[in-house]
Amino acid sequence: MERMVYLDNAATTFPKPDSVHESMNSFYRHYGVNPGRTGCDMALKAEEMIHSTRRRLSDLFNPSLVQRGARKDPNRLVFTANATHALNLVIQGTLQAGDHVVTTATEHNSVIRPVNHMGRRGVTATFVKPDGEGYVDPEAIRRAITPRTRLVVVNHASNVIGVVQDLPAIGSVCREAGVPFAVDAAQTAGVLPIDMAAWGISFLAFTGHKGLFGPTGTGGLCVADDAEITATVFGGTGVRSAYPYHLEEYPYRLEAGTLNLLGIAGLAAGLDFIESRGREAILAHELALLERLQEGIRGVRGITIHGTTRFERRVAVCSLTVAGYDPSDVGTMLDVDYNILTRTGLQCAPLIHEHLGTSPRGTVRLSIGPFNTTADIDHAVTALRRIAASRN
Repeated sequence: MERMVYLDNAATTFPKPDSVHESMNSFYRHYGVNPGRTGCDMALKAEEMIHSTRRRLSDLFNPSLVQRGARKDPNRLVFTANATHALNLVIQGTLQAGDHVVTTATEHNSVIRPVNHMGRRGVTATFVKPDGEGYVDPEAIRRAITPRTRLVVVNHASNVIGVVQDLPAIGSVCREAGVPFAVDAAQTAGVLPIDMAAWGISFLAFTGHKGLFGPTGTGGLCVADDAEITATVFGGTGVRSAYPYHLEEYPYRLEAGTLNLLGIAGLAAGLDFIESRGREAILAHELALLERLQEGIRGVRGITIHGTTRFERRVAVCSLTVAGYDPSDVGTMLDVDYNILTRTGLQCAPLIHEHLGTSPRGTVRLSIGPFNTTADIDHAVTALRRIAASRN
């Protein structure tokens, strides 16, 4: 098979839709000025695109409000460089010395490391462990909450094994306890339905370069209308320049400096692609290919799939190991011998690997995207079977 088979969509979707490339190129060529810094028509057009994208993303994450005709304030959708940036805004903007945070062992380092750094400032943390398949019991979250808990942070879907947590149930626990609920939607924004208002989510962090099909360097944070967060980044906003402190009103409260205009234009085009293709259709295609992959390697001597093999509450991510081989060696063979790109190692989520018993070497992760085909999956299955047979 001559063409490259890309199975690392959990890192970033690739390729992007042609429409994303074309829209970014056209918009930046015609309106690539500094929005909010001048009143010229070009700048106003750029500002209009930014506001429209805020509104569309805010609506995407709050469908029940849209259905009731009670749209959420789109200005509380702020743009960031990525989900990590957004999660840092939440974690550092809501916690202080003496506070307690509840999170899970399924998290990415975008949560683990900020939480650990806050530990140096006097914040304590509880990392709730999932079950053997990777699912977190909402009641375990409830038991971990203390009178000093000021935040619960949970990733919607694991970037390692693809399990999707029960956010409505966890949100209900947080609402009953009166604790803000933050969600890392890096793997699910644009992929799965999300309803902040209905699920009791206070903060939703997302990245633009995965399921939203935007470019790298894009993301954002959607803040519930009743959620409180302190700004931790300060600078220019293009508004009320004589005021000596950073502005309190949204979106300026959490945005400083010139926005990534080109990237936001790409996000808008990514939303267009999702709407034209259909989010449900994209997910169904990916899960069908995941099922084909799992069936193709099921029972193969030496291959172990880690985490759940169910398809409900799951995104199209599969982590595996091959007996007798280091995961990095399997990844190299897939790349060099079969032209298949995967992700090996700990995937920036060390705690879930410790829980699964795959630490310290990790796994081989295959993550499927909308442009993968049955031929891609069959090629990957053949390659994995051959690699496993060569050592068994």
